[in-house]
Amino acid sequence: MADPAHPAAPVAPATRVRAWRPDVPGLTEVLHAAFTSHAYPKHTHDAWTVLLVDAGGVRYDLDRREHQTAPSRVVLLPPHVAHDGRAVGAEGFRKRVLYLDTSQVDVQRLGRAVDRPDWTDPSLWAAVDRVHRAVQRPGDELAAETWLAIVTARLGRHLDRTDAAPARGRAPTLARRLQDLLDAHVVDGISLATASAVLGAGPSHLVRAFGHELGISPHRYLVGRRVDVARRLLLAGTPPGVVAVEAGFHDQAHLTRHFRRTLGVTPAAYARSA
Repeated sequence: MADPAHPAAPVAPATRVRAWRPDVPGLTEVLHAAFTSHAYPKHTHDAWTVLLVDAGGVRYDLDRREHQTAPSRVVLLPPHVAHDGRAVGAEGFRKRVLYLDTSQVDVQRLGRAVDRPDWTDPSLWAAVDRVHRAVQRPGDELAAETWLAIVTARLGRHLDRTDAAPARGRAPTLARRLQDLLDAHVVDGISLATASAVLGAGPSHLVRAFGHELGISPHRYLVGRRVDVARRLLLAGTPPGVVAVEAGFHDQAHLTRHFRRTLGVTPAAYARSA
């Protein structure tokens, strides 16, 4: 049954994306988008993702468990945890996203966010909506910062109340050590053979361990990290050809292929949306 406070609205028939980085501490990016057919492949972010789906619905897998959005819910996806996303119906979906710097929510709560990624909380929903409205009005940065503080406080309280296992630690397992190695070589890259020599484990064992623990291949993880770098450079006004090199891609065509697969639009279109 539809929530009367947040009635369903038709989804725009064409793909639309607007992304920008507001001058608000703690916000790394804001994204407004509508898709009818794009499906996000499995990927990760290096930021907390706060998601509102205003029309349609999104079905997503987070840490190998399936979830589905609802217009009244606020979704919180934790950093460095693999997830995907696809429309529930043929009408697609329309969404608004805040990407929060990891300093805004304690990373020790990451495990709780995995176990419970969404809540029906009208006050939280309204505060997130206020952030989105404020960042679209030049001169209202203080209002956005104020509402963001309310958002992060309420998220923290929800995570503290979640009946879940204790927050997952970052024990130095083989998969986590490989993740740290990939994070240290996002732009310059590292071969599987080199990683194998550094970590003292065979290449196939590394790939299996990484996929088992993180739910994504080392290659897809690294591509996702590079796409995150590319997004920020594009929003800062760097030309796509330069972004490709600075984000670790072979050339602009290589960047475009992976960027479009992940985000549904080309780097140039993403940059123009800012």
